[in-house]
Amino acid sequence: MLFSLFFLSRKESPIISENQTKFTDFILLRFSEKPEQQGTLFGLFFGMYLVTVIGNLLIILAIGSDSHLHTPMYFFLSNLSFADFCMVSTTVPNMLVSILLENKAITYVNCLAQMYFFMVFGCMDNFLLTAMAYDRFVAICHPLRYSAIMNPSLCCLLVLLSWIISLLDSLLHTLMVIRLSFCTDHEIQHFFCDLAEVLKLSCSDTLMNYILIYILAGLLAILPITGILFSYIQICSSILKIPSARGKYKAFSTCGSHLSVVSLFYGTGLGVYLSSSTTYSSWKSTVVSSMYSVVTPMLNPFIYTLRNKDIKDALRKLISRTVSSQ
Repeated sequence: MLFSLFFLSRKESPIISENQTKFTDFILLRFSEKPEQQGTLFGLFFGMYLVTVIGNLLIILAIGSDSHLHTPMYFFLSNLSFADFCMVSTTVPNMLVSILLENKAITYVNCLAQMYFFMVFGCMDNFLLTAMAYDRFVAICHPLRYSAIMNPSLCCLLVLLSWIISLLDSLLHTLMVIRLSFCTDHEIQHFFCDLAEVLKLSCSDTLMNYILIYILAGLLAILPITGILFSYIQICSSILKIPSARGKYKAFSTCGSHLSVVSLFYGTGLGVYLSSSTTYSSWKSTVVSSMYSVVTPMLNPFIYTLRNKDIKDALRKLISRTVSSQ
């Protein structure tokens, strides 16, 4: 009896490994568009990608070329623009190529890489927005100590910690996915390899993956949101104590752009969560996810440019220097 059980277990293991080794590709269903809609979809996302890349790169170049913008607020903004540029470059180019080649397949390795880097840059946005909220809190609530508190060492440390935590968080999730097996259904109801969608396809036990997601989401999402809310409660309290209306407006205008970006980032993120938990339409969920992963990085440069005189002046100087050099 023991020998027969041993023989059966030895006989079944090659079958399992054979099924796993046959698996090579995922199928990204994108928006499940019809053939006649692919041209429109390509043009729409190609346009948004160009605007996102050009807008974020211009902000990075403008901040780097103007010494007046070498301050903590703009240091964090340049890192935020870099993270947005990288996040959209992780997903959109692959989708554009797949539309051109009429091939929705993505290899297992490329899918894991896309999932990893998307989580890295999404997490970076989260921490950078928190660091920017702290910067505005110090600037408005402790203006006399601003230079001493927000020194270059602290700013670099905050960005470095953001990178380290983001990389480790994404690496942990990716390693937990690698241990899973994918046996039958390989169709992802999305236009990129999102962690939640990949887990739905696994025929292994994903309980530990979801426990890890909830724990890390609690630590790395709720804590930064709490920090941002605390900062703005203190900021509002300090602004209300300013006697003149002009002084109140001037103080609030320094954090208006950041507050708009925070509302857009967490608002669309909440929309993704609610749509995935309440709707059974994969198409609607994918559209909402595109708002978070593509539209938000595209709008951030416009928000900071339209509401910020310093950025406008720096962009004018950059463009004039570029034109005159030619």
